[in-house]
Amino acid sequence: MGLSSVEAIDAKEMDYRSLSSSEHQQPPYMHKVGVPPKQNLFDEFKTTVKETLFSDDPLRPFKDQPRSRKFILGLQAVFPILDWGKSYNVSKFRGDVIAGLTIASLCIPQDIGYAKLANLAPQYGLYSSFVPPLVYAFMGSSRDIAIGPVAVVSLLLGSLLSSEIDPTTNPIEYRRLAFTATFFAGITQVTLGILRLGFLIDFLSHAAIVGFMGGAAITIALQQLKGFLGIKKFTKETDIISVMKSVCRSAQHGWNWPTILIGAIFLTLLLFAKYAGKKNKKLFWIPAIAPLFSVILSTFLVYITHAEKQGVEIVRHIEKGINPPSVKEIYFTGDYLLKGLRIGIVAGMIALTEAVAIGRSFAAKKDYQLDGNKEMVALGTMNVVGSMTSCYVTTGSFSRSAVNYMAGCQTAVSNIVMSIVVVLTLLFITPLFEYTPNAILSAIIISAVIGLVDYEATILIWKIDKFDFVACMGAFFGVVFASVEIGLIIAVSISFAKILLQVTRPRTALLGKIPRTNVYRNIQQYPEATRVPGVLIVRVDSAIYFSNSNYMRERILRWLTDEDEQLESINQPKIQFLIVDMSPVTDIDTSGIHAFEELHRSLHKREVQLVLSNPGRVVIDKLHASDFMSQIGEDKIFLTVGDAVLTCSAKSPAEVV
Repeated sequence: MGLSSVEAIDAKEMDYRSLSSSEHQQPPYMHKVGVPPKQNLFDEFKTTVKETLFSDDPLRPFKDQPRSRKFILGLQAVFPILDWGKSYNVSKFRGDVIAGLTIASLCIPQDIGYAKLANLAPQYGLYSSFVPPLVYAFMGSSRDIAIGPVAVVSLLLGSLLSSEIDPTTNPIEYRRLAFTATFFAGITQVTLGILRLGFLIDFLSHAAIVGFMGGAAITIALQQLKGFLGIKKFTKETDIISVMKSVCRSAQHGWNWPTILIGAIFLTLLLFAKYAGKKNKKLFWIPAIAPLFSVILSTFLVYITHAEKQGVEIVRHIEKGINPPSVKEIYFTGDYLLKGLRIGIVAGMIALTEAVAIGRSFAAKKDYQLDGNKEMVALGTMNVVGSMTSCYVTTGSFSRSAVNYMAGCQTAVSNIVMSIVVVLTLLFITPLFEYTPNAILSAIIISAVIGLVDYEATILIWKIDKFDFVACMGAFFGVVFASVEIGLIIAVSISFAKILLQVTRPRTALLGKIPRTNVYRNIQQYPEATRVPGVLIVRVDSAIYFSNSNYMRERILRWLTDEDEQLESINQPKIQFLIVDMSPVTDIDTSGIHAFEELHRSLHKREVQLVLSNPGRVVIDKLHASDFMSQIGEDKIFLTVGDAVLTCSAKSPAEVV
């Protein structure tokens, strides 16, 4: 009985071994590359347009809704305040009032200074913090952005406008051109939002923006030396060499020491307040109210000491009253129409880039979504309305938005509170600014723009990407040593150059097998990866278009030539199979397919077989539509590199066609 049990066990083991042996001899299962169902031209075009312009599916909330509900949703889409206003309460209002009062104390002195930066009268800065924030509060989707004039856009606008019209000799025409540029800046922003072309602003890289902002901050600070030192005759150029020459030439007789004393004392006070706010987040209100406190104190000191008689330049007169209409001042015809359009497009794009970047930053901190296209429509509308109410280009201010966030703002109502404070200032308080020294405005602007020089981001850019660092420094030095326009052109040019370089010169890599796995990876990243005898595996890390197809073909052939020379030097057989891993290849055009046909012919002359691995849906569809599949054969296309290597390694050299 026991013997029969042992025999039965031995028989089972023999059957198992024979079964395992037979399974081992069978070829492994290889799944074929799937060919997607043919999509008609209309469906393909519709899908492309949807993914390009409507990737966020903005019409989803309207699906299966009654007509009345769709109308309400449409109003809420245009005016988000109708949506979040339903849940507004006293607690949120308390936070918004505190935040609004805090940013108002910061914006009033800044607005006066930024208006001078744009070569406009001080009241136009205050006008620009009244109407645009009100419009944005109803149409904007950000809870944290504080709207108003900003230093970089003010400098850019002042520089571009003054190159067309002298603000001193022709102040009225200069002001009209400023309103015209603001109008077209708004039209540009609204158009980008309605056509859902917001992705265009992403072509200006982060590195270029960091460099441009840093250079603009240096330029703005240098421009303030006129008011800080009390210089009367000052260069109109913005580059550092011209400014420093002007400062040095006026050193003996042009500097005013009482002005320097006022500027130095209050600049030190402002920088100390900013340092205190950074060290202790609970003291955020100190740097927020410091500018207004400095203006009040310096104005009082000048008034009681009559320092203006000692050569201290003062603001003198700020026109009282709210924004007068300016529709009739906008150039809709004539030579200045095109000039206003050109300046407006540039200023509008820069303003849009800054606002969207700020909005996204604070939205990420509070974990809510920001609709970029809605933001563009809101920002554009407020600038269009602003141009008709004596305002110049406004956008989201980083310094004010940071204060708004730290002050506990809950919604865009904080902008409404700020606007009310500004309009009360215009109606009742502007005469009190008559004795405000220009030196304190210069000190406020200098302290505000110092934060735009982000040296930590520059160091990080250097560590991560050297080409990005070149873009950053190119924009920075272009602004500092040439002009704002040149710096902007350099920033855009280098950003586009990087895109073109990446498109025309895609990365390729040689792959090897990771030990004890069936995974194939870049041999430079994994030096322990082993090469397969007689097989060269190349991966193309980009879509293949007309712009890079020739480079791709030539680069693969160079890989093959180098590998053959290396094998020949050690008396090893040459490469018999070239496997191209197409996993990263997202698309291919006719030029790309033509390049593969030429590659196939070149390899055929060298007696090397071309094999493809894992082409994507779009790529395999186009390969089937062309004649290329019949040239290399469908049996030369595999799902994985491992399948391709296993098949190629099993073939003898005689089987290579």
